[in-house]
Amino acid sequence: MADPQRARFPEGGRDWPDLQHEMRERAAGDADWRGGRTAIFFFLAEQEAYDVGKRAYMEFFSENALGAARAYPGIGQMERDVLDYGMDLLSAPAGARGVFTTGGTESILLAVKAARERHRARRGVGPGRPLNIVMPVTGHPAFDKAAILMDVEVRRAPLRADRRVDVEAMRGLIDADTMLLVGSAPCFPHGVIDPISEIDALAAAADVWLHVDACVGGWIAPFFERVGRGTPVFDFRNTAVRSISADLHKFGFAPKPASTVFFRDGEDLDRSTFRLGYWPSGLYTTATMSGSRPGAAVAAAWAVLNHLGTAGYERAARNLAAVVDRYVEGLEAIPGIELWARPDVTIVNFGSRDFDIYAVAEQMKARRWIPGLTSEPKGMHTMLSMQHEPARETYLNDLRACVEAVRASEATSNLTATY
Repeated sequence: MADPQRARFPEGGRDWPDLQHEMRERAAGDADWRGGRTAIFFFLAEQEAYDVGKRAYMEFFSENALGAARAYPGIGQMERDVLDYGMDLLSAPAGARGVFTTGGTESILLAVKAARERHRARRGVGPGRPLNIVMPVTGHPAFDKAAILMDVEVRRAPLRADRRVDVEAMRGLIDADTMLLVGSAPCFPHGVIDPISEIDALAAAADVWLHVDACVGGWIAPFFERVGRGTPVFDFRNTAVRSISADLHKFGFAPKPASTVFFRDGEDLDRSTFRLGYWPSGLYTTATMSGSRPGAAVAAAWAVLNHLGTAGYERAARNLAAVVDRYVEGLEAIPGIELWARPDVTIVNFGSRDFDIYAVAEQMKARRWIPGLTSEPKGMHTMLSMQHEPARETYLNDLRACVEAVRASEATSNLTATY
C-alpha cells in the first residue's frame, strides 16, 4: 500500500507561469538572503558581479564539464584559466596543478586521497596499515568525512587562547602513521587563520604533508593582504604546504557549485585522480570524485574572475574589511557581548559570559534573522558579505533589543528563584 503522505508522481502538462507561481509561493517563507538576514550560504561582492555570474551560468546551462576534453573544449579552456588564476594568486611554484571541483568537501577529499597515496608509497605500507590525520578541533568536518571513507583516524589538537591551533599539541599527536597535517585559513567557527608558518615548520621537521583548508579565505584573503590588512601568509610561500583547498562559490563570489584544490607537485594530482582500466567502455578517468559536473559553474567562475579582476577583488577586500570593522564596533558597543576571536578575514564569532547567547539567537530567529551558532564556546557566528552592510544598523538594533530582553528574563528568573 502506498504511503498516503508521499507525493504522487506528477501527471504533467503545467506551463511555466503556473510552475513559477507555485515555486515562488513555496519559497515565500525562505530566509531573505538578499536582505542580509542569513549568517551563511550567500556571498556578495557587487551586484554587477552577481549578475555576470548568473548570465554566464545560463550561457552554458547544459554543458557537462566531464566532457570538456572531448566535446566542450571551450569549457576546458576556461577551467584551465581558472586553475591558473588560482595558482598565480596562491604563489604556487612551477609544476603545481589544480582541480576544479563541486565544493570544499570534494576538494578536501581529493587532498586527503593524494596524501594517503603518497604516504603509502613513500613508507611502503599497504591498505591494512592504520593512518591518521592531525588537525585542529576547529578543522572542517569534511576531513572526518574523508577519514570515514578512507578508514583513517582523525586526531584533533586543542586551541590557544586566541582560538588558533596549539602547534605544540599537534606535535604531540604525530607518529610514524601520520599522513597529513591540517591548518585552516580561516577556520569556520571562529574566523581566524591558524599559525600556518608554525605548522609549516612542524610539517617540514616531521616530513608530513601539510594541507591548508582555505575554502573560506582562499580567493579573498590574498587580497586582504594586498590592501594592507595584515592577513597572515597561508599559501604556497610556506614551503611544506603541499595542497590548498579554496572555494570559488564563497569569497570568489562565483555561483555554486564551484571550488578548487591545488597541489604543489603535479604528481600529487595523479595520486588524487580516479582511474579504472577494466571496463567494457575502456579507460575511465576523472580528476574529481564526481563524474558529471556543471560546465555552467566553470564558465560562471571564469566570467566573475575576469569581470572583477585584481582591481575588483581588491575593492571587494577593502569594502569587506570596512564592513567587518563596523560590525565589530557595533557588537562591542552592546553590553555583555564579547568577540571570541578577532576576525582575520570576514567571519565574526561572538558570545557572552553574562547571559545565554542561544536565547538571544532564538529571539533573533523570531525576528526573521538566521543566525549561525558555535558550541565551544557558545556563540553566534556570521560570515559577513556585502549584503550585510545595508542590514547592519537593523541587525545591531535587533541584537541589542534581544540581549536586553534575555537579560531582563534571566534577571526575573533569578529573582523568582530567591523566594
